[in-house]
Amino acid sequence: MPTVDLRATAADQRILAATRRCIARWGVAKTTLDDVAGEAGCSRATIYRLFPGGKDNLLTALAQREVAALFDALRLRLDGVDDLEELVVTGITEAARRLAGHDALQFLLAHEPEVLLPRICFHQMDSVLRTISEFAAPYLAPHVGPDEASRAAEWLARMVLSYTACPAPWVDVRDEESVRRLVRAFVLPGLVQQATLRG
Repeated sequence: MPTVDLRATAADQRILAATRRCIARWGVAKTTLDDVAGEAGCSRATIYRLFPGGKDNLLTALAQREVAALFDALRLRLDGVDDLEELVVTGITEAARRLAGHDALQFLLAHEPEVLLPRICFHQMDSVLRTISEFAAPYLAPHVGPDEASRAAEWLARMVLSYTACPAPWVDVRDEESVRRLVRAFVLPGLVQQATLRG
């Protein structure tokens, strides 16, 4: 994956926002740089200047921006939460709601899964899980210990991704009470056991 310099200029953000709108409307395959330029009110040359490499780098930059926005939203909800149950329930529901409400992501899941799934499955999944674990592990470490925090974070990330991509009738990861029942029955016992073994 190419490295993209994401200096937060107004032009960068306008182009990335336009890219997201185009993908939500037409998907990745049908979105062209001309579409993005028209939506952003700029030229193709401006896009190439700000995102050298064209469409691939633009999509990479958009993915990076959207992940950063998700993590910022989670930080706002999780900072200062000291109770393990509240931490896990809040983290799962906030992440699931953000993913479910992401127009471009939902378009891809519904109409272009062949574009999205290779980026979050199989060998690419390791990178996704590592990124999520690096964010979530510090929140879990005080409760399960630093040695188990990354594994616990990965487990929770797999749960959110799985239930978001393939919803189940018995749990709605966007609903706090539904998640709380799941967490109390199946998640907390495992996390508490790890904390007990650590102690």
